[in-house]
Amino acid sequence: MAASASAATALAFSSLLLFVSSVFGGNFYQDFEITWGNDRANILNNGDLLTLALDRDSGSGFRSNNVYLFAKIDMQLKLVPGNSAGTVTTYYLKSEGSTWDEIDFEFLGNLTGDPYTLHTNVYTQGKGDREQQFHLWFDPTADFHTYSILWNPEGIIFSVDGTPIREFKNQESSGVLFPTKQPMRLYSSLWNADDWATRGGLVKTDWSQAPFVASYRNFKADVCVWSEGVSSCSSGAHSAGGGWLSENLDNTRQQRLKWVQRNYMIYNYCTDAERFPQGYPPECTLNTAA
Repeated sequence: MAASASAATALAFSSLLLFVSSVFGGNFYQDFEITWGNDRANILNNGDLLTLALDRDSGSGFRSNNVYLFAKIDMQLKLVPGNSAGTVTTYYLKSEGSTWDEIDFEFLGNLTGDPYTLHTNVYTQGKGDREQQFHLWFDPTADFHTYSILWNPEGIIFSVDGTPIREFKNQESSGVLFPTKQPMRLYSSLWNADDWATRGGLVKTDWSQAPFVASYRNFKADVCVWSEGVSSCSSGAHSAGGGWLSENLDNTRQQRLKWVQRNYMIYNYCTDAERFPQGYPPECTLNTAA
C-alpha cells in the first residue's frame, strides 16, 4: 500500500516537472517597456497603471520584455472615451520576420454614442485575412474590462471578461496553418487610422478632442518564456495535460461563445462569399473559425 502511494506521488511529481510555465503580472515597470511616443506613454501608480495617449503629432505604444511560445494573457483596458472616431487601440501578440505570426485584438473607435468595433485576426507565416468583428455588450470606455488571449497547442481563444468570443483551433493535420513554432511578444499601441478605421475612413479624427487616452491595468500572464532558443515549458508539458497548455472550451463556454457570435458578431470572413469567390479558406469548412 505504501509502495503504491509512493509510486503515485512520484508520478504526480514527474508530471508537475513537465509543466513549468512562468507567471507574470502586477507591475508594468517589470514586465513592459515603452517603445514609442515619448511622454505620451506613462507608467503610473508605482507600476500598477499604464496609459497611452494620441495627439496630432504621434501615438504611443509598449511591448513585453519577454517573448513567449504559448501564453495565457489577461489585460484590463479602458478605451478612449467620447468621440474616438479614427483612433485604434491595439493589443496583440506578434513574432518577428517577414513570415510572422500574430494574434490581434484591435479596438476601432467611433463617434460618441456609437459602439466600438472589436476587430480580431490571426496571422500565420505572414498571412492573415481571418477577420472577425464584434460589438460589445457594454460600454468599454466607462470602466476597465478584461481582454484575454489563450494561445496553446490546441488553439487560440479570444475572451472578454471571461466570455469567449472567438476560437481558432489547431487544424494543422488538415492543412490549416497554425502558429506553433515562432515565439511572440505582447504589444499594444494607440494610433491614428482615420483613413480606414471608422466606417471605412468616412469619419475622420476630431483633433479638438485630443489627447486621446487608453488605460491598462492588472496584467496577468501564464506563459512559456522563450529565451535563447529554449522554452521555459518542456516539450512534455502539453502531453502531460499541463493546465492552460491543454485548455479548450467546455460545453458551457461553447454555449457562451455561440451566444456572443449570434448576438454581437458583425463580420465573419467565413461568411463573406464576395471576398472568397473561389471558396472559403479551409478552416471555415472545418467549422473552426465560425
